[in-house]
Amino acid sequence: MTAPFLKGPSDPTVQPVPASVVEKVDAADTTLSNPKRAVVALGSNLGNRLETLQGAIDALEDTPGLRIKAVSPVYETEPWGVEPGSQPAYFNAVVVLKTTLPPSSLLERAHAVEEAFHRVRDERWGPRTLDVDIVSYADVVSDDPQLTLPHPRAHERAFVLAPWHDLDPEAQLPGRGPVAGLLDAVTREGVAPRPDLELRLPE
Repeated sequence: MTAPFLKGPSDPTVQPVPASVVEKVDAADTTLSNPKRAVVALGSNLGNRLETLQGAIDALEDTPGLRIKAVSPVYETEPWGVEPGSQPAYFNAVVVLKTTLPPSSLLERAHAVEEAFHRVRDERWGPRTLDVDIVSYADVVSDDPQLTLPHPRAHERAFVLAPWHDLDPEAQLPGRGPVAGLLDAVTREGVAPRPDLELRLPE
């Protein structure tokens, strides 16, 4: 189900996946035959942050060949790499999905969802309406500059590790080991759970 503010003929997330990819996955869409497990991190610090994260989850679920399987609790995080107080705090969450899309097409979809929420890439560490980052894809380890897998900084980010650990305490980050151990090795300062907030698993 797509959030109401995303509906309509001008919705840029309607067909972000190339037609050739859609043809390949349509037949498998109902069963997701031989899907791969991927972990995706979401973040927002502009606008209605919770509504944006939910809209991103719904938009991902609307992708042919992709199904959201689990959604983490919400965390509130102080922005990285900027002066304290210079930006609003982020809401962060992690989703686990199953997909028949290859990593490159999943990345295209992630960028399309960001653009649908008017993501602007003017500056590094700048505020953004939405971040959609692929944390891991199956057991793939790749240094491809277009999509490094797993995410090259996920192992040092509590705002990724904490919600992921909540979702799956036995999770492993390929090439890095158990998420629980990685989380123990980083500071959680500025990364706080928000039990008063909740994201829905798409219906």
